[in-house]
Formats: sequence, C-alpha cells, structure tokens
Amino acid sequence: MDLKRKLARLSSVGPGGKPVATPSPAPEVEPAPASGTSAELEPRRAQEPRIAALRQMLASWSERQGGTSARRAAAAAPPPGPLPAEPRTTPHGQVHIAERLLPPDHHHGSAPVAGAWEVEAPLVASLALDPRLAGVDFRRVLYLDTETTGLAGGTGTVPFLVGLAWFEDRSLRVQQLFLRRLGEEAPLLRVLAERMAESSCLVTFNGKSFDWPLLRTRFVLNRVPVPAELPHLDLLHCSRRVFKYRGAGARLVHLEEQILGHRRVGDVDGALIPDLYFRFLRDGRGSALTPVLEHNANDLLLLAALLGELVRRFRTSRAEQEDPRDLLGFAGVAMRAGDYARAQAFAQAAAKGGGTVGVEAHTLASQLSRRAGDSQAAVAHLHQALTSARGSQAAAIHLALAKLYEHALKEPERALHHARLTASAESPEEQRHRISRLERKLARGARESVLALGVAAPRAGL
Repeated sequence: MDLKRKLARLSSVGPGGKPVATPSPAPEVEPAPASGTSAELEPRRAQEPRIAALRQMLASWSERQGGTSARRAAAAAPPPGPLPAEPRTTPHGQVHIAERLLPPDHHHGSAPVAGAWEVEAPLVASLALDPRLAGVDFRRVLYLDTETTGLAGGTGTVPFLVGLAWFEDRSLRVQQLFLRRLGEEAPLLRVLAERMAESSCLVTFNGKSFDWPLLRTRFVLNRVPVPAELPHLDLLHCSRRVFKYRGAGARLVHLEEQILGHRRVGDVDGALIPDLYFRFLRDGRGSALTPVLEHNANDLLLLAALLGELVRRFRTSRAEQEDPRDLLGFAGVAMRAGDYARAQAFAQAAAKGGGTVGVEAHTLASQLSRRAGDSQAAVAHLHQALTSARGSQAAAIHLALAKLYEHALKEPERALHHARLTASAESPEEQRHRISRLERKLARGARESVLALGVAAPRAGL
C-alpha cells in the first residue's frame, strides 16, 4: 500500500482528497478485565509512534502542497496585456522578438555590465582553466540563457525563450527570441544560428550541461543545420572554483546577491515558468509572460556583470580589500592555471584572514614556496598554519613538515618530532615506517659523529 493510502486511512481522506466512508461505530462493550500483564497492550503502544510519525508526514506534505498552490495562485490572474515580444519578419519566417539596448554605464548591482567588454582573454582562460579561450575576442562573445518547458532535458523539453546578449561597442544589446507556438521552432533556430556565426564564443551558466545540449537537440529535431560549435565559457564552473569557500553553493541568484549586491524584487519563481508558458498557450494572455522575459533578461545581465567582476578581481592588485575566502579561491585557480606568482600573492593575502581559511592559505603558500625551491619559506608558512590548525588538519601539516625537514632541509630530529604527530593523516603502518626510518637515520648519524670524534682525537694530540 502506498504512502498516500496509508495516510488516507489514518485521516479518513482518500487519495485525491475524496472522503472515505467511515463504518458505523460498534456497540459499546464492557472492557475485559486486565490480564495482569501488558503483553496484549504492547502492539498498540508500538503503533502509536508510527501513527504520530505518519500524521506528521501528512501535515508536512499538506503544507508543501499548500505552498505550491499559493505560488501558483499568486500568478494565476495576470493583468490583461499584450505579449512582451513583437513579431518580426525574417528571411526564415516570422519570429517574435523582444529587444533592448543598454548604455555603457549600466550597472547590475555594484558591477558595470560593460566590464565584460574589457576582459583580457588570457585572464579568462586562466579562470576557466581552458587555454583555448586565450585567443578569443571577448568583445564579440554571445551571452546565452534559455527558459524551457521543463528541466528534465531530452526531446520532450522545448526552449520557448532563447535569451541572447552581445556588445555593440560598449553598449549591450539584449535580444530574446520567443516561441509563439510549439512546432514553429525552425525560424527561431535559424536566427540563433546566424547570431552564433557572428560571435567568437558562448558564455553561459551551466550551459555546457543544459542549454547548449538542449538547443543542439532542437536543431537536429527540426532539421536545421547545427551551427559550428564555438568556444564555450561556462561561468558555473568558474564560480564554483572561486567561491567554493563561501559555503553557499554556486546558484546564480546567490552569486548575484553576494558578489554583485543585487537583490531581485518581484522575480518570478523559476518553478512556475513552465506553467506560465503552458497557460499562455491555452489562453493567449501575453502579459503573464512579462515577468518571465524580465527574469531571463536579468540572467543575461548577470552573466556579463559576473564575468567582468570575476576578471576584475583576478586582475586587481588590491587583494587585501577582498573577502579572504574569495582570495583563497582565486589562489587555487591561479595555481591550477600555472600562474604561480599570482597564486602566491592571493594566498599570502588570504592568510591574513586567519581561522580555517588562513590555515588553508598558509598551506597553499607553503606548496607554492616549495615549488619555487624556497624550503625555508615553505616551512615558515606551515608553522604559521599550525597556530590555528586543529585535529586532522594539524596532522596533515605535521606530515608536510616531517617530509620537508627530512628530505629538503635534512633535519631528521625535527622531522621525527612532527612524524610522531601525524596519526590521522596517514595509516599506522606508514607512520611507524616513517618514524622507524628517521630513528635509524638519527642513530646512524650519532654513530658517525662518534667515529669522527674518535678518528679526530689522536690527530689532535700530535
């Protein structure tokens, strides 16, 4: 029996909200005398917590259903108005298009949108860990974001709104291609293909996994030639690497609020967008889609603003003004990109923040110093990290110090001290082997010292 039916039997409500007939009460019967034991009551007592738990689950489920219904009801009666996209005749047929041009001084939150027009391709390539982007002309990139009939992907999901943005000089043109009726995608896709042919690169957020594969499928299904694939910068991956220490994930809205300081007011719930489109297909109320187009346009502006802000922070020399968590993220990206000088600058700036971030920053700075051949600086950073490290984090630092003192600085006595504190950073067998090796080195060194003194003594008496 499924959960709904179990809950229905407890609450006298059938699946789908239909009442269940309740049997007439049985005539009262004089209770039997107690048997002297509680064995007969145990099954009933065991069921009571289960009944309470099921009732709690029913209440939670009803609350969630009510919340969904409330959100839908809030968008249920849009004011009358025209479709916020105008029909435009193209060589391929009619396409409904909404378009606007934003001036060079337009800001999205604290970031100027035109900052994306000024980014340097080598810095973008380092941020994306993709050397192929180093030769891209980022003044000709195409920002792309879609709104679809669902998030499952596959042939049943249709992108009914394709949002595009590109720079014309320093102004940003936002163009949204809207699918007026299902089955009329071919003209829209051909317009998209023409715009892609004039662009140097795609910039998306999760577009490598969702938007572009979905669009490519629609090209094939509509028998429209698939455009040549462009270099693709997916800002989701860049953001995850840089902002991973914030702990809030890499959702686009979180980044918009935390990084750009922009909070949307009255933004449509993304879960409602497919319903709004299907409602439009049924009743033709174009005004219901106005918040959807505004949501999509904001996503496009966010792409440009976020790209410009990421590169500005990666480029800037005023690293001490940034959040230490972000500095540590930038340091890790720069190290993976092979830009060790930039990574060291970010790591040392992040280390000033202290706490867990400071520990990780000093550890990274130690790795960079070791790579540069400066073992003394590497050891100094690790000792700084030890002042705040605890538990397994401290054990890992002791292990790194043991290796440095043994192999780089040739100081087995200090290496042995740290090797005895690495219990949670390596297996017991590895630790015993390390300690045993260091003790043999110390013993051998002591014997050699004694022999050297013994040989030197007669010479001293001559």
